[in-house]
Amino acid sequence: MKRVISTDDAPAAVGAYSQATTNGDLLLTAGQLPLTTDGELLDGEPVGEQTRQCLWNVEAILESEGASLADLLKTTVYLDDIDDFDAFNEAYSEFFDEAPPARSAVEAGAVPKGAAVEIEAIATLD
Repeated sequence: MKRVISTDDAPAAVGAYSQATTNGDLLLTAGQLPLTTDGELLDGEPVGEQTRQCLWNVEAILESEGASLADLLKTTVYLDDIDDFDAFNEAYSEFFDEAPPARSAVEAGAVPKGAAVEIEAIATLD
């Protein structure tokens, strides 16, 4: 059965969606933008800093369910400009020392709210 996940430790949804949902085994996050919990969009920051904020948001959602980044199975990354890939990848790598999750990274051409990056994730809760 689906259950909606919501935590004050990650930015509130900015539309008709949930921060995440779970069926008890898997947790699926919505795409996380570089928004702070105060709702400040870091769209003027370099892509590395935006990436870190997105992953801190994913991490906060996971932690609200007793999980961590180590439980991630897959992430999907949407970049406004694929030329930002190297800077994105450098920041992303800071979060995954060993056994990183599977990942797709694509150029979206336009990420919501003018951000440079958006990250969604799937994690196991086992």
